[in-house]
Formats: sequence, C-alpha cells, structure tokens
Amino acid sequence: MAKPGTRGAGKGAGKEPAKKGAGNAPTVTNRTARFKYHIEESTEAGIQLLGTEVKAIRAGKANLTDSYVRMKDTEAFLVGCHIGAYEGAGQFNHEPMRPRKLLLHRRELDKLMGRVREKGLTAVVTKLYFKDGRVKVELALARGKKAHDKRQTIRERVVRKEMERAIKQRSR
Repeated sequence: MAKPGTRGAGKGAGKEPAKKGAGNAPTVTNRTARFKYHIEESTEAGIQLLGTEVKAIRAGKANLTDSYVRMKDTEAFLVGCHIGAYEGAGQFNHEPMRPRKLLLHRRELDKLMGRVREKGLTAVVTKLYFKDGRVKVELALARGKKAHDKRQTIRERVVRKEMERAIKQRSR
C-alpha cells in the first residue's frame, strides 16, 4: 500500500517516456535569420500555444521565416510565425498567423526589452523545438547584416561546398 500523499506504484509507475533521446532535436529552424542577421546572443523561452498548434508543430507544419518578437507593454509576442492547420481538429482549428505570447521570467524579459531598445538590435526566433514534451523557442538578439556581409556569407558557402567536393573526389 502506498503512503498517504505519494503516488502509488500502479500501472506504468517508474516508466521512462518512449521518446527520451529525440526530445531536444530542433523541429523547425529559421535559416533566413542566420543569413539576414549577425546573431549576438540567444536564450530559451516557452510559448503559449493551443493544443491543435502543438499537434501541427509535431507534424512539421510550422514556418519561422518572417517571424520576429514584438514587445507590447510588459510582454513579448511572437509575430509572423505560421503554424498550419491540424487536420484532425475540424472546425475547432486555430488561426495560423495569430500572435503567440512568449513565456519568460520578468528578469529575462526586462533584459531582452532593454537590449532591443539599443540601436540596430532586434529579437528573432531561430528555432522551435520540443523539450520534455513542451514547445520551446530559441530567441536570438541580432543585428542586421549589410548587403556586403550577405554577399560574403554566400561566397564563404560556395567556397566550403567546392572544398567538400574536391575532398570527396580525391577520396575516390
């Protein structure tokens, strides 16, 4: 018999979740953010979602391409994130482009708001992933790249690909 105030050793007690290893794998990444911005620092935040949104993210129907963080009063919202409709919801589906509240501690939020007020800094979302069954976002404080910086990034990418091709051909 279990002690009062504790959970009993009934069905399923002590079992580990089935997907232990894949819990931290990023589900959705914002590749354009790394191209358009110099990432200075990043932090993790929770996000307030509806059940159908979580299921749609698990199905891979999220897009962070034009998303950013907007500060409103003393709260932060994710704007421009598209989470597609979940088929199983029928008429009870969510609105795909609605602003979603980010869950941060007051200290983190004040720090983020102070840094965003600095000239040229913006808060963008770089990843959307699951951690212990909850959806988390990786917020990054970023500074916009100039056109010549973007061209330099493209040049570096082309050189890296050519080197990989040369190494691959040499190993044959």
